[in-house]
Amino acid sequence: MKKIFFSIAMASLSLLAMGCGDYAINGGDFNSGWTTNDIPEDPNNQSGKLKPEELAAKKAPLYWTVYEYGRMAEMAHREQNMPKEIWQKNINWVATNLLPYGYDMVCTDGFMAMEGDFSANHPYMTKYAHIPLTELVAMCKAKGLKLGVYDNPLWVHGNPECIIEGTSHKVKELFYEQGRDQVKNPHADGDIFQWIVPSHRGAKEYIDGFFKYFKGLGVDFIRMDFMCLFEDGTRGGGASGQGRGYGSKEYRLALQYIAEAAKKYGVFTSIVMPNMKEHGKYEAALGNMVRIVDDTCEGGWDHVSARLRGANHIKKDEWPSANNQFDGFVYWSDITGRGKVIPDGDFLLMRRTNTDEERQSTISLQLMAGGPVAVADQYNTIGYDANSIAWNDYSYNDSYYNDTRAQHNVSFYQNEELLALNKDKFVGKPLSQNIALETNGAGQQVGKDANSQIWYGRMSNGDYVVALFNREDTPQDRAVEFSQLGINGRMKMRDLWTHTDEGETTRLSARLAPHACKVVKLSKP
Repeated sequence: MKKIFFSIAMASLSLLAMGCGDYAINGGDFNSGWTTNDIPEDPNNQSGKLKPEELAAKKAPLYWTVYEYGRMAEMAHREQNMPKEIWQKNINWVATNLLPYGYDMVCTDGFMAMEGDFSANHPYMTKYAHIPLTELVAMCKAKGLKLGVYDNPLWVHGNPECIIEGTSHKVKELFYEQGRDQVKNPHADGDIFQWIVPSHRGAKEYIDGFFKYFKGLGVDFIRMDFMCLFEDGTRGGGASGQGRGYGSKEYRLALQYIAEAAKKYGVFTSIVMPNMKEHGKYEAALGNMVRIVDDTCEGGWDHVSARLRGANHIKKDEWPSANNQFDGFVYWSDITGRGKVIPDGDFLLMRRTNTDEERQSTISLQLMAGGPVAVADQYNTIGYDANSIAWNDYSYNDSYYNDTRAQHNVSFYQNEELLALNKDKFVGKPLSQNIALETNGAGQQVGKDANSQIWYGRMSNGDYVVALFNREDTPQDRAVEFSQLGINGRMKMRDLWTHTDEGETTRLSARLAPHACKVVKLSKP
């Protein structure tokens, strides 16, 4: 969860009554065109409309995010809005070190001010971190990069008196009306956003206008956060920590409108902090990418594998379902695949890893699962040494930085043989989804089924990629017969980290150091 700042004017808006009943889901008289019966029972069979393969047959994005800057500032109680000169230094660093390897986008996040212009003729965000979005787009474009935007088409940043394009309705008519809208927590004090109610008349056009606006700016990636807060009122602010919670019917209607508009304007949608009810049925059908794990926070192996690990910590129908990337990717692997929804493991901080083995596993896991690689390291932190800095040290200190270490750390983002999986839209699967733990003879909690640490998949050219992982804190033996993967006969094997050919074989085995991996490509002799 990220702390968000809105303009003071929006924060002071009172909830305005609509004065007429003009929506169907919440009991009004006007039928906006949707009823609960219009929500498909099977999102994989929607009579030719918005099929999952149409929505999600996309490559997972490779990009850089402002997350670490905002997180460090928030935790240290510093000013969170990134100055323009720091933006430029980070953009320059991305263009030099990441763009040549396919990382073509810089993305905003929470933490910083998100402002609308009340004098504009639209209600959408115009500034981020007090910088006009048009300037950020131009700064990125000058370096060959795109700008991705953290925003939500259910939020209002601008003038509520604006007329919604294509309608005669004002934006304020989309706001919650007490006594008419059915919500879970009518008296909640934790709605930290000004939400629209999707079933109100004009909401569909408002959402359409949101995507039209951003596409017009040159933005084709939208990261939509706090969906659990909208649906159930969880992860809010205020004394109670609860938002109103507009319910699953409103949420699913919103997803439908979002999917339609995003497809219309060619915008990639990333759903963040979803409850994933009914095992992600609606997110998988109506989004391009979906978060499957809790926030990065300080990152490192904690977020990759160790944090609240195991099946006992998996939560169904609420956010977050998983607390670390490995559990999340394994648990949700049954809804992913080539042309299906992309699993998002949140951001990576290479400088927070402790060993090269962890660095290799961190990148390998994202690419084996078909997820994005979202770099959060900054130009002036990538050279920090996790082994000599306290995990809760949020200061910037030149003495922490080492240029040689910076080049070493960034090199793990630059492995072109592994990044080829992303270009191919590769999506792998684990041999097992069993992430339960057991106690070994030494009294340590370890994975009960090592097959959940063996991933495999097939490239579009017919080659296979197989990865052995070791999530444990001690050395482990991993092995798989190719026949277990449906492969007959001997295969040529190439290690994608050592970049060496390893001959022909019918099996893969390795003794792995703690937190290590071995990733190979198999091709016919």
